This record gives sequence, structure tokens and C-alpha cells, in this order.
Amino acid sequence: MAGKQKITKSSELSSCDSYFENVQCRKKVPFSLQQTLTAAFAEIPASSFPPVPGGKVIEILEDTSVADAVRILSERNIMAAPVKKVDAGNSSDWRDRYLGIIDYSAIVLWAAAGIGTGAVGALGAVALGVIGPVAVAGLTAAAVGGGVAAEKGAGKDASTAADNLGQDFYKVLLQEEPFKSTTVGSIVKSYRWSPFLPVVTNSSMLSILLLLSKYRLRNVPVIEPGNPDIQNFITQSAIVQGLEGCKGRDWFDCIAAHPISNVGLPFVSADERGPNKKIVGNLSIRDIRYLLLKPELFSSFRQHTVMDFMNTVVSTTEGTGRVTPPITCKPDATLGSLVHALASKSVHRIHVVNQSEEVVGVITLRDVISCFVYEPPNHFDNYFSFSTKEMLND
Repeated sequence: MAGKQKITKSSELSSCDSYFENVQCRKKVPFSLQQTLTAAFAEIPASSFPPVPGGKVIEILEDTSVADAVRILSERNIMAAPVKKVDAGNSSDWRDRYLGIIDYSAIVLWAAAGIGTGAVGALGAVALGVIGPVAVAGLTAAAVGGGVAAEKGAGKDASTAADNLGQDFYKVLLQEEPFKSTTVGSIVKSYRWSPFLPVVTNSSMLSILLLLSKYRLRNVPVIEPGNPDIQNFITQSAIVQGLEGCKGRDWFDCIAAHPISNVGLPFVSADERGPNKKIVGNLSIRDIRYLLLKPELFSSFRQHTVMDFMNTVVSTTEGTGRVTPPITCKPDATLGSLVHALASKSVHRIHVVNQSEEVVGVITLRDVISCFVYEPPNHFDNYFSFSTKEMLND
């Protein structure tokens, strides 16, 4: 592992520090309680955290095609997966075995960067799990125009092509560019959202909570010492689900009873609020996947407003394309009620509204996790044999 060395903070790290310091200084919870919680999480090993559903972390090889990767994410109902190098061999170093993490955000960016609009429509059908003949009808028109058509059908219209594709949809898709030549590895290298930073099974849950809050990671792979294979894949959502499961324990009930204002929430600056503070909808990355299905939106997405996009999703589809309704709470809500709402609704954010239903703030999974811990001085540099901040700067 890399040795420690003095580094200059990047703007991203400065942003992480600024965010976390602001949240911490706004807390009105007794510092003794914060110390107790932080010390407790520092004693809990990562190995104690529940495994992913099914018990096995889904991995994607770097030479996997984009279409296959989207199919895997869709079928497994996951938003991201670790990407494994094909030439990893028997190396015991995780950096020799894993390239990074692929998620829908990177795929959408790749699609927006310039692949054909016809190809976008075909990929979107895969992303949303739309592969049946009837379901694909009307959605593959642009794909046909872009060259994605079943060879067995003489007709070149959308309906005929959709009927002929059927269960061969993926096979046909994989024969066309850019899906045939574009691999997951190339996308991960070009659109790296965050560093691939695993922790070992005997790492503390405090380290994981800090990585998922202060340091903005959305998922943390867990490996065993001496075994570079990923044993668990802990996400922000999984952490909040875990916190919800702690209801009834003294330490949780104690901090959960505090109103959100006492734990520094909501944290949002004035310039992040618009002149019209009424909520009209909510968008998540699951909704943004719908862009892949609508080539006409991609071809002119810079001219469309968010409202245009939401109206298109709602009016065009039933079920699959529905935009997730916004979840709200009042300023006097408790931290415990927020944890319950985030966990039970499987959402990533809650909008805080006043009595007039005007938005006064937004609370994310990251914000909630930040409420439970603070970072002891030099925590990561003392814990790991390399500087975590150095890794985050890469």
C-alpha cells in the first residue's frame, strides 16, 4: 500500500471538510452523546453488518458490454456494481483486481456524451427491463432508425421490429454499435464518480459511516484481510436501513428523539432554493434512467426543462416510468421519523416543508448518516496503512 505523504487538499476534499464541519457545528445534541455514539461505532467491525440480499456481491467484468451491464443492474434491481479486471490473476492486492464501480450515473453520462439517439432508445428498454414484444412496441422506433432491428423481420417499422425482437432483444442489441465495442471498463475510466476505496472486514463501522457521509462515497466494498475478493457492498441506503433496525435500543432512541433542528438539519443554503418553493415533483437516478428510453429527449436534453422531463415520463408510461412522488416532513420532525421514512420508502432524500407546503430544506441519506458520528482527529491516517485523503485525491 502507498506510504503516507504530505498532500495538498483538493477542492473536493475542502468541500467535504466544509460540509461536515457545517453540519457538526449546527448540532445541538450534547457532545457527550456524540462521543458515545462515535466510540460505539468505532468498536463495531464491518463484518457485523448484514450481507447484501442473496449473500453474494454482484460483480461485472471490465470487458462486459454496456448493454449486458445495464441488463445485470436491471435484473438484480441494483444501481451500482464493482468492476473486476479480467487480468486480475491471483494477485492478493485489491488494486490489481478491481477497476472501480459502474453505476447508472456513469452510463447516462456516457450516453449523453454522444452515442446515437437510436441506440439510446434501445439501451433504455434494457435499463427499464422492457424486453417483451408488446412492451417494446412503440419504444424501439428510434432504435430501428439507428440500425437496431431484428434480421428475421422484413418490416422496418417499430411495431414489426418489436414483435420480431422478443427474447432476442439483447442478442440483437449486442450486435450493434456502440454496444458491441464499448465496455464497462472504458466507461468507468472516463466517468469515475468516486474512488474505489474498500475497507477490510475488521475495519470499524465508524470508518464506513464517515466514508458514506463526509467523504461522499455512495458505496463501500468490504474485503477480508489477505483476500481481495469483495465480501460485502455497503451503501448509504443499507446504512439507513440498518439504523432503522436499531429502533428500541437506548442509544438510537436517545438521538432519534431529537428534532431535526437539533442535529443540524436541514442543511441547505439560500441560493439552493428557488423563488417558487412549492414542490412539484422529485427526481432520482432511477427516474433519470428513463432518458435512455426516450431518444428525442436525449437529442435536445439541453433545451428541455426538468418539468418537461417529468411530464413526459408521467404521460408516456404506466408504472415503469412513473416519477417517484416527493416525500416530505415538517421542521419539527424527529430524526427517528426521518430514518423510518427513508428506510420504509426506499428514497434518498426528504424535502422539509413549512405549514404552507413550501420547501425550506432538503435532507439526504448523507445528511442523516452525518448526524450519528463525527471524525476523530487523524482517524483514517491512524487506522489505515495509507492516507485515505491521498486516495480520495486520486
